[in-house]
Amino acid sequence: MQSKLTLRLDDSLINQAKIFAEQHDKSLSQVVSDYFELLTKGIESPEAPAITKSLIGVLGGADVTLDDYKRHLEEKYL
Repeated sequence: MQSKLTLRLDDSLINQAKIFAEQHDKSLSQVVSDYFELLTKGIESPEAPAITKSLIGVLGGADVTLDDYKRHLEEKYL
């Protein structure tokens, strides 16, 4: 069964969403429906892959900042 849903959004966001829907040959309702479906799929399966689980705690509480990461990348690639 389908039901109506009223959303209140900024005009600019609505226009961007309409353009997106048109570019993908979908209705705006279908775009919203697809997005809600993606959101609920994430809720149904929160289990992280084994490789991700194996990385938990690998830094052991190290105080790593974004600047540290940027410096690492610069040293590695420049």
